[in-house]
Amino acid sequence: MMKPILLSGALMSLVACANITAPDVAGQVARDGLPDAPNAWAEAGERIGPVQSGWIARLEDPVLDALVEEALANNRNLQSAAANVQRSWALAGQAGAALSPSVSLSSGATRSGNIEDTGADSYSLTGQASWELDLWGRIRAGNQAAVLSAEAAEADYVYSQYSLAAAVARGYFLAIEAGRQAETVRNTLDALNETDRIVGVQFEFGLATSQDVALSRSDLARTKDSLIAAQGSQRDALRSLEVLLGRYPAADLELRRDLPDVPAPPPPGVPSEILERRPDVIAAERRVASAFNSLDQAKAARMPSISLTGSLGGSSGDLTNLINPTNVAWQAATSLVAPLIDGGLRESQVEQANAEQTQAIASYADTVLTAFQEVEGSLDQTVVLKDRAVQLEEAASEARNALRIVNLRYEEGETDLLDVLTIQQRVLSNEGDVVSIERAQLDEWVGLNLALGGSWEEGG
Repeated sequence: MMKPILLSGALMSLVACANITAPDVAGQVARDGLPDAPNAWAEAGERIGPVQSGWIARLEDPVLDALVEEALANNRNLQSAAANVQRSWALAGQAGAALSPSVSLSSGATRSGNIEDTGADSYSLTGQASWELDLWGRIRAGNQAAVLSAEAAEADYVYSQYSLAAAVARGYFLAIEAGRQAETVRNTLDALNETDRIVGVQFEFGLATSQDVALSRSDLARTKDSLIAAQGSQRDALRSLEVLLGRYPAADLELRRDLPDVPAPPPPGVPSEILERRPDVIAAERRVASAFNSLDQAKAARMPSISLTGSLGGSSGDLTNLINPTNVAWQAATSLVAPLIDGGLRESQVEQANAEQTQAIASYADTVLTAFQEVEGSLDQTVVLKDRAVQLEEAASEARNALRIVNLRYEEGETDLLDVLTIQQRVLSNEGDVVSIERAQLDEWVGLNLALGGSWEEGG
C-alpha cells in the first residue's frame, strides 16, 4: 500500500515543477512581428489624449439611445455570439476537468438461484477513483489553451456589441437621410408643379410654346420618379434598421426628422493604445497565447502518461453486512502508457499545432495593421469630409441664388424655361449632396470611435 502512495507523492512533486508557456510571452512574440508604430497618429495633429467613451450618449439623441439598447437585447447575431462565449467557457471547464481526480460510486443488487430454490440476494457497493498525473503539463496546457480561447470569445462578443451599436447608429442616420432626401425632392416637386401651372397658363395666352409645356411636364415626371425612388430607399433603410433591432421589417419606425449634430472628434491617443483597447486585437492576442499552449499540449502528448487508480468496495448477501470490514476489499494501481508506434500521429499533431501558432501570429499582426489603417484612414476622412461639407454647402447656396435670379429673368422674359428647369435640377442635386455629406460625417465619426476601441456605453 505504501509504494503507490510514495510513487504518487514523487510524481506530484515533479508535476509542480512543470511549466507551460505564459500568455504574456506569447503576446510579446506576436508583437515582435509588427512594424514600429509612430509616437502619434499621422493625421492626429495636436489632438493627443485618452480615448473618450460613451460616444452614443455624446450624440444626445434619446431615440438612438433606445434603439441601441433594443438591438443589444434582441439582435439574433449578438445572441449567437453570447452563446458562443458560454460554449467556450464550458469547453474550458471540460478541458480542466482532468486536472482533478475522477471519483465514482456504483451499487448493485442481484437475486439468483435454481428453479427449485427460493434464490439468494447479493448486494454490492464500490467506490472508484482515478487520476492521470499531469507530469508533462499536457492537461494544464490544454486547459490553459481552452481558457484563452474563451477569453478570445469574450473579447469577440464585446467587439460584436460595439459593432452592433455602430451599425444601428449608421442605419439610423441612413434612414433619416433617406427621409431628408425624399423631403428635398418633394419640395422641388412642389416648385415644379407651380412652374408647370404657370407654363400652362402662359401657353393658353400664347406666351409659352408647346416645347415649354413638354419640358415642364418632362421635368415634373422625372422628379416624381425621383420621389418614388427616395421614398422606396427610406423604407429599405427602415427595414434594414428593424432587422438589426430584431423586429419584423415593416418599415414603420418613427424617427426624428433631422440628423444629429456631428460632435467633435475624440482625441485619438497614441497607436500603441490600440493593442490594449480594441477588443478584436485583444481577441487575436488571446488566440496567439492559446496556440502556444496548444503546441505545448501536442508536444507533451508524445511523452508517457501515468495514471493512478483505486477502488474500495464490498459485497454481501445482506445489506446490513455490506460495509462490514470482512466484506470490503480495496485495490490500488499505477499504470504507465508510453507511445511507441502511432503511424506519425503525434508528430503530425505537433506540426499542426506549429502551423496554427504561425497562423495565429500572422492573424494578430494583420488585425493590428488593419486597426492602424482604420484609425489613420478615419482621421484623414474626418478632415476630408469636413472640407467637402464646406464646399458642398457653398455650391448649394450659390445654386439657390442662381435659381432665384433665373426665375426673375424668366418672369421678365429675358431667358427661356430650359434655363429655369436646368438650374432647378442642379439645386435638387446640390441639396441632396449636402444631406449626404452630413450623414457621411456622422458615419465617419462613429467609425473613428469604433476604430479607436472606445466603447459605446457611458463610462465603458
